[in-house]
Amino acid sequence: MNILKKLFPPKQTPIETTLTITSKNGFHLRPIAEFANKTKAFQSTITIIGKNQEVSATQVPKILALALEKDESFILKCIGNDAQQANEYLTNFFEQLMHDDLEVKMVEQEADHYEAKALHGTTIAKGIAIGTVIEYFKTVKHSSEAPCTFDEALNLTAQDLDQLYKENQTNQEAQIFLAQKALLDSDLFQKHFDQIDEEIQKLKGTPFESRIADYQDLQKRIHSHMGINSEFKLPADVDTIIIANELLPSEVEELSKLSRIKGVILRQGSSTSHAAILLRAFKIPTLICHEKIIASGEYYSSILDTISGQFINLPTQSDFEKAKQKAHQFKTEQKTSYTKRFEPTITKDGKSINVFANITDINSAKKAKEQGADGVGLLRTEFLFTEIKPTLEQQTQAYQSILELFDDVTIRTLDIGGDKSLPYIHIEKEDNPFLGIRGIRFSLQEQTLFREQLLAVGLASANIPNKKIKIMFPMVSTPEEFTQAKNITLEVAKEHNLSVENIQFGIMLEVPSVIFALPEFDALVDFYSIGTNDLTQYLFAIERTHPTLSIDPVSPILLTALKQIMTTAKKPISICGELAGIESVTQTLIEMGYTTLSVSANLIPSLKERIRHV
Repeated sequence: MNILKKLFPPKQTPIETTLTITSKNGFHLRPIAEFANKTKAFQSTITIIGKNQEVSATQVPKILALALEKDESFILKCIGNDAQQANEYLTNFFEQLMHDDLEVKMVEQEADHYEAKALHGTTIAKGIAIGTVIEYFKTVKHSSEAPCTFDEALNLTAQDLDQLYKENQTNQEAQIFLAQKALLDSDLFQKHFDQIDEEIQKLKGTPFESRIADYQDLQKRIHSHMGINSEFKLPADVDTIIIANELLPSEVEELSKLSRIKGVILRQGSSTSHAAILLRAFKIPTLICHEKIIASGEYYSSILDTISGQFINLPTQSDFEKAKQKAHQFKTEQKTSYTKRFEPTITKDGKSINVFANITDINSAKKAKEQGADGVGLLRTEFLFTEIKPTLEQQTQAYQSILELFDDVTIRTLDIGGDKSLPYIHIEKEDNPFLGIRGIRFSLQEQTLFREQLLAVGLASANIPNKKIKIMFPMVSTPEEFTQAKNITLEVAKEHNLSVENIQFGIMLEVPSVIFALPEFDALVDFYSIGTNDLTQYLFAIERTHPTLSIDPVSPILLTALKQIMTTAKKPISICGELAGIESVTQTLIEMGYTTLSVSANLIPSLKERIRHV
């Protein structure tokens, strides 16, 4: 019988789950690459079924070719010994990807008028450029040196992308290089260019046609290692505005190093393309203009005003004066906010405001420090746990390295459940995971992880004496949950002879029940931090990733709730949700009495300067 089982193993039943694209950006390269990478952690055979096709969930090009848009669905199919675990983890991970994949909002243009005729377009990156319009044309050159083989060029390209990712790890553009690396690692790029060209053809005419540039960019990188290079020549000593059909990500990198390139006009493309992300990162004034623009070949200056979304080919003298003054003002404002990022943030009426950072690890902590963060308002510790379970020593070192950078750090304990999961922890599938075992409820059930995390925080604190640390428990809904969590912390400290003298205890205020029990919580907690994202979700009973329902992030109802919290609570309160970074709400929050706002690191310089004018 055992021999028969080995020869004819029982057929395994596939586990299938239907998943829906809720991101307005669709299921595009960056989240696909992250999703494909996670599937490799499981032994089961994992596929995606969509649009009458079944493709491997590890093959980025095949998933990308499905061109799955918002509101479309696919079936996640898992077959194997760990199929159940794979299905549950990947389902939760996909939902988290959709939640985190924020829509790239159109850059708001400011109305303005020039004397000469202007062509209008879509702003990609703001700024003012004055220069000669030059057509972006590259000539191909073959190296005389012995070129690399295709396989050697693949390996070198992979190394290039790894290096670019490491160099830009704290920036948004790092995800581009990680996604391109995942594309490069697929079966498609292990063959040759003919099949890559076929894949490009499949993307033409789809909503993800802009991703063709990533295939072409990888081809270009591989070619360069094989001795085939393209070269763009600038005219000598002339400030230029480049006009091109579109640009590859690597070409944007090259252009960013040329100081005489003042701006870019694209005839096609989108604000979500990887080239667009890099153009914004490098702060190169860029406009997508579908109107006919031809470089004349004559060396006269034109104006590119992407603040108002205009290109003026033949400006008047008055137009030049206006553009120069506008450029000076724009640069001054940018420079002022950045150079003053370390200065105290004080409103016009003398109120001091703390601007903290939301971070995930030491790299994002370093970026926050460089951007002028006054402290850490939210350390999302679950990012330390995503791939494999960290050791006690790894956790302790991670917390300690961040504590060494800042005098004020709020460490949020594991916020698992809902749309977040761990590959090595089994969480029973729930019909309503956002209303189930998540946050502090998970930690109180899974105390092994919780106690080890608390011990790591305690050890880090002991290694840096006399520094205040805040431990924050997520998704607390009753005073009893907070008391139980704090008592566990005290038990851990006592067991290991650790002092809690420099540790404060607080909660993430994101469950509406807390609002009605603030007097009871005031008697227990040292501080509150309002997570406006989840608070909004629970106030309106609308899941943040819902495909058709949405919530106004600045709803008067939410603002009324925030005002009630500030009026009622007696302990210090901060805000660390997305709301804190919305320009139109800053003054309202300060007028309510909020004096600590915690946002993404890249928003800190401009938010500080904005507050100084409140």
